[in-house]
Amino acid sequence: MSSKLRQQKVVDILRKNMLLVEVLQLMADKTPYRNRIELLQGTLDLLILRTLQWGAQHGHGIAQAIRINSGELLQVETGSLYPALHRLERQGWLSSEWKTSENNQRAKYYRLTAAGKKQLLAEQSKWELLLQAMSGVLKPAAR
Repeated sequence: MSSKLRQQKVVDILRKNMLLVEVLQLMADKTPYRNRIELLQGTLDLLILRTLQWGAQHGHGIAQAIRINSGELLQVETGSLYPALHRLERQGWLSSEWKTSENNQRAKYYRLTAAGKKQLLAEQSKWELLLQAMSGVLKPAAR
C-alpha cells in the first residue's frame, strides 16, 4: 500500500469516527465513575460488535460489559446505545429476539450476524491502522 493511500485511509478513519469527543470529562460526584470518554458512532459500533462476539446480550448487558472491560473509563449512555443497536440491526450486522432476562424481565437480545462478524474484522483492522498511525505521531522515535 502506498504511503499516500495509507495516509488517506488514516484521514478517512479519523473523519468517520471523529475519534473521541471529550476525553476524561469529570462526571457528577454521585456516580461511581470519575472520568468518562464520550464516543461517537464509529467507535461505538466497534465496541458493540466486539462485545457481541462473545454471544447474544441485551442492551443493558452490552453497556455493562463495555464499562467493565474498559476499566470503568467508558460509559455508553442509553441515548447513544439503543440508536446504535437499531442502526447496526438495520445494516444487517446484528439480529435480535425478545427473551426473558436473568432478572425475569422481557429484554431484546442482540447477536452478531455473519455480516456483523465480517464488519467487526474490518473495523478492527481500521483501528489497528489508526493506532499504528497515532503511535507514529506520538512516539516518532519508536518507529
